[in-house]
Amino acid sequence: MKNFNKFLKVFIAITAVFGNLSFAQTIIKFAHYGPISDPVHVGALKFKEVLEKESGGTYKVEIFPQEQLGKGADMIIGTQVGSIDVSVTGNPFYGGVSPEQAALDIPFLFRNVDHAYRVIDGPLGRELMDKFDARGLKGLAYWEIGFRNITNSVRPIRTPADLKGIKLRTTPNPMHIEAFKIWGANPTPMPISEVYLALNTKTVDGQENPTVHISKLKFQEVQKYMSVTRHAFTAAPMVMNLAKFKALNPQQQAMFIKAAKEGAIAERQNNASLEAESLATIRRAGVEVIENINTEPFRATAYEPVRKMYIEKFGGDILSKIDAMK
Repeated sequence: MKNFNKFLKVFIAITAVFGNLSFAQTIIKFAHYGPISDPVHVGALKFKEVLEKESGGTYKVEIFPQEQLGKGADMIIGTQVGSIDVSVTGNPFYGGVSPEQAALDIPFLFRNVDHAYRVIDGPLGRELMDKFDARGLKGLAYWEIGFRNITNSVRPIRTPADLKGIKLRTTPNPMHIEAFKIWGANPTPMPISEVYLALNTKTVDGQENPTVHISKLKFQEVQKYMSVTRHAFTAAPMVMNLAKFKALNPQQQAMFIKAAKEGAIAERQNNASLEAESLATIRRAGVEVIENINTEPFRATAYEPVRKMYIEKFGGDILSKIDAMK
């Protein structure tokens, strides 16, 4: 009996250990740039839902919003070295990692959102994403930030001349910086999480972002004017640490790609559904919204010089393919 009791204790202990192992979960750290009210967080929740369901609970996704694990390029570096598993941030922050991505940021490159989607969701988008492999990243899917508009606290912007001398927060992307220099502004790159304070303290006069992001980041509280210029489209690549992706079996890799694509769809749909509501929120805050702007003078002065700058660095193949998809 004594030996049986001893055996029983050992059996229970072993069962407990292996029972725990059978329910072990792999934690996936997912970092993004936006507040929890932003469409990117809606997409993040969809990614979490799909991956956890598809894996039968093998994976548990922990979401870190609003640059909690790093600002802009630092988030990308974190994903490269593996301290972050997956991340989403704006395409302009990839300049130090995959500068060819800057093709997507050329002002007035995309005719409309459908044109942008055909590019980033098609073979050319995959071609651009494959360039991440050499930098220790696996491109899973293109999410979006959207078409950008200008806000400021100095004066209404209706023509490029109206931007002269205005200190404007931009992304660090050379395409954006060059365009605003051409238009006469003083472009000042900084992480998105620092922009509200910079606007409030007049460190910068204005910024440029899509309508929904302007509203969700509450920039209307510290700005007087908004010009609906839609001067550039911004994609947001979702990337994963390449070594961790390669360590997965094909079925697991397919789960991550499926979750990433469904997250992108959810984010885009939420972004589109909030456009009118966000514009109304900005107006209610007392911001003067300037619509129906003739954007041709903006395009005429900046498009060709910025395009030429890109071609001189990376050639014209990618841009020719984008043009062909119009």
